[in-house]
Amino acid sequence: MTLPLALLQLVSPALPVGGFGYSEGLEVLLHKGELNEIASLKSWLEAELQTGLLRVEAAALAPLQQAIICNDAPALFELNGWLLAQRDAVEMRAQQLQMGQSLLQLLAVMGWPLSMQKPEFGWTAAWAWAGCCFDVPGDDLLEAYLYNWVANQISAAVRLVPFGASSSQCLQLQLAPLISAQSIFLWRKDPRSMFSAGVGAGLAQLQHGGLYSKLFRS
Repeated sequence: MTLPLALLQLVSPALPVGGFGYSEGLEVLLHKGELNEIASLKSWLEAELQTGLLRVEAAALAPLQQAIICNDAPALFELNGWLLAQRDAVEMRAQQLQMGQSLLQLLAVMGWPLSMQKPEFGWTAAWAWAGCCFDVPGDDLLEAYLYNWVANQISAAVRLVPFGASSSQCLQLQLAPLISAQSIFLWRKDPRSMFSAGVGAGLAQLQHGGLYSKLFRS
């Protein structure tokens, strides 16, 4: 499989991992009246790309892959657990675990079972293993990770607010330079030396469980 096709398959919305079921706090913003136009969504996504926990997870892809390649189970388990512990909301930890397990199960069916797999493997660790399976270079994998997150968030927002398909695609394109710049900045960066300033995202995710009615699981 060539590199472009491998990445296309990994970021495809048809990948059966259940990402469509989560809004990661966007639904709370809608209820508060803070997600009502494409500009507010853009600001939210830019903030997460620049200062959110997403950056820490993306930076962790390289050491996760290194641990897998070196068959270093203790390092892999420790970093995976550390990443899960960064998630404040129970729903977000459940999301990471569900999507991670779904991706690992898919890869096993495709012929790549992870021998070091544990039940609590999260999405980021599973994505790192997918990169190893598809033989995707680490820097490309990191950029695809950020792109995939943005695409899923935009997809969730479109189902919450009638932004329109054209506007959402324009937004994805507008965020491409920031995604590329962040992927370069985060490459080979130690995730444990970083911080997350995504307090607003954390609070929105914590409040999701208390919504009277909701479409999404987080």
